[in-house]
Amino acid sequence: MVPSVTETASTRSEPNAEATIQKGSLVGYRGSYVKESEIEGTADQPPASFPHYLPVWDPETANHPPLEPFEHTEHGKDADPTFPELLPVGKVKLDHLTPSIGSEVGGIQLSQLTTRGKDQLALFVAQRKVVAFRDQDFAHLPIEQALEFGEYFGRHHIHQTSGTPQDHPEIHLVHRGADDRMVSEFLSSRTTSVYWHSDVTFERQPPGTTFLYLLDGPVSGGDTIFADTVQAYKRLSPEFRKRLHGLKALHSGVEQVQHSLAKGGISRRGPVQNEHPIVRTHPATGEKALYVNPLFTRHIVGLKKEESDNLLKFLYDHIASSQDIQVRLRWRPGTVVIWDNRVTSHTAIFDWEDGQRRHLARITPQAEPPYETPFDA
Repeated sequence: MVPSVTETASTRSEPNAEATIQKGSLVGYRGSYVKESEIEGTADQPPASFPHYLPVWDPETANHPPLEPFEHTEHGKDADPTFPELLPVGKVKLDHLTPSIGSEVGGIQLSQLTTRGKDQLALFVAQRKVVAFRDQDFAHLPIEQALEFGEYFGRHHIHQTSGTPQDHPEIHLVHRGADDRMVSEFLSSRTTSVYWHSDVTFERQPPGTTFLYLLDGPVSGGDTIFADTVQAYKRLSPEFRKRLHGLKALHSGVEQVQHSLAKGGISRRGPVQNEHPIVRTHPATGEKALYVNPLFTRHIVGLKKEESDNLLKFLYDHIASSQDIQVRLRWRPGTVVIWDNRVTSHTAIFDWEDGQRRHLARITPQAEPPYETPFDA
């Protein structure tokens, strides 16, 4: 989810928008999508497979109150670590893509998991950081049923600016239509589409177990790379890790809202800033992870600008350049990718040919306020 496309993308809703799919051109950040082309298809692309998931930016949804604190239940702490319901012996195909991060699972339907299976899912994703489940029926479920599944893992986050399916602001959409020329336009002013981040870390209670499922994708390209920020922390020297403990950084959502409004988009609620520890502890595994990202982290509290800038740059570069703690996942039809936003960073790769649709839906359960536990060498 490249931030300049999905984290800050927004458009102005059409006037007199119908409650169902509207037609017309919706102009947004670095391009537009034409609903006729999405519904009817083009000479080169078929119609959108899931038109009820096409994004709208309804001004009537721009009056949400501030997010209130809530008590999060971390279900991974209750899970059987042998994963009998999630990974039944002899029924699933399991492939660990790297030693520390990334797995692929086939042979099980997420939508059929029991409560115990969901607990095990939370723990397994926390341990493996990101897991791709293939051949899933998730996109074919009624949206209400998909949301009910996701709600087990935490309160639904409603994005402050992004497009959503009509009447379902809990779904964050990643969408580039068949008429879109975003890739060439994006790279006309940048040498790369790589932009590492963790989602909406400016919230007081940022996301934990996070779901993203493919609706339509290009023939090739558009992969997502994930980095293991637990391993990024462990790779640092004991003395360096010790120095990071006790430090907090400010995370801000102000700029995202400003960008949306400047492009004619919406703001669903007033933007917030929050301070979070640079080293965060996962409640189910006890693992410590680096918790900074260049999209939303602004500065380290208590340090002078030059000190903060240099330390953050080192941490950003350390996460981004450590290919030996990263995994690249390819999107295929029927794929649901689940990651733990508390212990990973990620970036989309915008390398597909213009004129191909890339359409995904994200369910984003919020988790506990970030906290750290004492340093141990």
